[in-house]
Amino acid sequence: MTITKEEALKYHAEGKHGKIEVVATKPCFTARELSLAYTPGVAEPCREIAKNDDDVFLYTAKGNLVAVVSNGTAVLGLGDIGPHAGKPVMEGKGVLFKRFADIDVFDIELKTKDPKEIVRAVQLLEPTFGGINLEDIKAPECFEIEEELKRTMNIPVFHDDQHGTAIISCAALLNAVEIAGKKLSDVRIVVSGAGASAIACCNMYIAAGAKRENIFMFDTKGLIHKDRTDLNKYKREFAGENKYKDLADAMKGADVFLGLSVGNIVSKEMVKSMAKNPIVFAMANPDPEITYDDAVDARKDIIMATGRSDYPNQVNNVLGFPFIFRGTLDVRATAINMEMKMAATKALASLAREKVPEVVINAYGGKEFSFGPEYIIPKPFDPRVLWTVAPAVAKAAMDSGVARVPIKDWEAYKEKLQERLGFSTEIIRVMVHKAQKSPKKIVYPEGEEEKIIRAANAVYDENIGLPVLVGNEEKIKEKIIALGFDLNKFEIKDPKTCSNCQKYAHRLYQKRQRKGITEKAAYELVKQPNYYAAMMVDSDDAHAMIGGLTYHYPETIRPALQCIGLKEGLKLVAGMYVLVIKNKVFFFADTTVNIDPTAEQLAEIAITTADTVQQFDIKPRIAMLSFSNFGSSPYPQAVKVADAVKIVHEKRPDLMIDGEMQADTAVMPERIEQDFPFSTLKGMANILIFPNLEAGNIAYKLFQRLTDAVVIGPILMGMKKPVHVIQRGDTVRDIINMTAIAVVGAVGSNG
Repeated sequence: MTITKEEALKYHAEGKHGKIEVVATKPCFTARELSLAYTPGVAEPCREIAKNDDDVFLYTAKGNLVAVVSNGTAVLGLGDIGPHAGKPVMEGKGVLFKRFADIDVFDIELKTKDPKEIVRAVQLLEPTFGGINLEDIKAPECFEIEEELKRTMNIPVFHDDQHGTAIISCAALLNAVEIAGKKLSDVRIVVSGAGASAIACCNMYIAAGAKRENIFMFDTKGLIHKDRTDLNKYKREFAGENKYKDLADAMKGADVFLGLSVGNIVSKEMVKSMAKNPIVFAMANPDPEITYDDAVDARKDIIMATGRSDYPNQVNNVLGFPFIFRGTLDVRATAINMEMKMAATKALASLAREKVPEVVINAYGGKEFSFGPEYIIPKPFDPRVLWTVAPAVAKAAMDSGVARVPIKDWEAYKEKLQERLGFSTEIIRVMVHKAQKSPKKIVYPEGEEEKIIRAANAVYDENIGLPVLVGNEEKIKEKIIALGFDLNKFEIKDPKTCSNCQKYAHRLYQKRQRKGITEKAAYELVKQPNYYAAMMVDSDDAHAMIGGLTYHYPETIRPALQCIGLKEGLKLVAGMYVLVIKNKVFFFADTTVNIDPTAEQLAEIAITTADTVQQFDIKPRIAMLSFSNFGSSPYPQAVKVADAVKIVHEKRPDLMIDGEMQADTAVMPERIEQDFPFSTLKGMANILIFPNLEAGNIAYKLFQRLTDAVVIGPILMGMKKPVHVIQRGDTVRDIINMTAIAVVGAVGSNG
């Protein structure tokens, strides 16, 4: 994957500058809410905390807040660039904390190189934060700073440059030595680099079973050995006999090479000189000590890892720090000790041996993974890491006596973690990767529109689908050239000149001849882009259709219904919107088509929605909504909904569904548990079926305009082949996302 300088700068600068913001978690829109948020209401939690200091975790964000602290003296591969230049990295760290473990972060850049000043500054921050993540502080100062902070503070302090790489590479090493048929206690390890990461890695390997006397470490001056007088106390721990004249000499017969230094210092010959089944971790970034291609060319029996995402076995710190802090914060641990780090290591190693679920395979373009030389460590986007590593860390904190709040129900804790992020926030990514696994031909009836052309270009480039643009061929080509795109990426169909019109007209006439359409009228209709595109899909000349950017909703649906028709066994189509609200996803139906459905139609809408939602790799939990809770208001409108539930139970007993129920009941599982324990709905509903179009349409539009919800749709359900209607204000990315959803639907309908 190539990222240009312009793309990177635009990403950080466009919109709100930077990558993070502070978002209120409580409403503050009315005078009453203002009084609760600030004076006089805020005095009440203040009084409670003053009486019981631990109540700070109950009434404030401290327990989910981490400080990422740096002075910018060892930033990525950039070195000492200072606190301002290092700030984008620290903000990025905050994004990763939030994205992977739902942890809030303030990045704090300190304008000092004095370790004592850094220590004092961080000590003074203890009342604010639940944990401290030290970042990009150069060695050996980073060791001294962390040691003093761990000794003097009552919240966890973690220097990720040291321990993150150590934990993840140790997990990879445990698996690599097993695959190589070796024992960790026997392997000889050669290390290039003697900074914070290298020293922490070696200490971790020793804790896991490696022998100190089998580790040979090189810094910029050569082998670290007992005769040298220029070593700090951290390097001296790895000073052995002066056995090797240089790195090449040390690698002869070595079992493991660990690189945390600079790129391109290891040759093919050096790798060839290593022992049988050599393990090479070349983790300098962006250029490893030896490239992956050179290493595997030198030795077919090699087990290779790098820090890069474009090769197998990426040792990436994002596999560690978010989940380690998640488990640490959830038990209010006072420290992150070796037991907790080793628990994370073993959890990661164990996870790599498990069968990889489809959601992970889809996330990586459909590539299969299984435990072996090219898969010794889980992938960064494997969502299982959260509910594998965090519980392991939390349990180790409890067992080692540093946890202040124990976890009693581990299954409930795992479910809570899944609820924090789970698969739901990844729904579009899931659909995009599924589409990339089997791209299909997508026709766009509004092919002359610039947004459509831009989206179609991206659809082609991202391997989501093969775009077909319908419209005036000359105009479309002019716009493609003006935009600087390659004409060869696009198939263009002009209904005014296309030779297929006669075929499409005859087919449409056969479908509609008893519904008032003559053959001449059919021929005129297929000259219209919407009809032409729909007939392409009906004739298998395309697999799905995306339209509506410049049309009213019925103008897109009507041709699709007349040309393509309903899926076999169904009597109606329905519209669904996806709403992503913070870390939760909901599916609203029907929101666009059926004005006042009967009980039988509501049941069909519920079943069709559930089947559609399963394409997103989400288990449906369906609530049939009304103004009544389980017969509390026996009016015809509520009875209709209750009857629909009975029909679904009869037709699809495999589905979790209940109702009739009020909307707040559906999204408050604690209320169902307490007031309606008989309900078959367990947990928060993620599919909300509205009793009529009025209710559904009003609900999604209010969410769209009054909240921060991301709204995706409408997704048209029930068609024989996928047809989706985009909206006039949709962005290029909206069109791309809808295309991915259409491709996934086409895979199901066309095979």
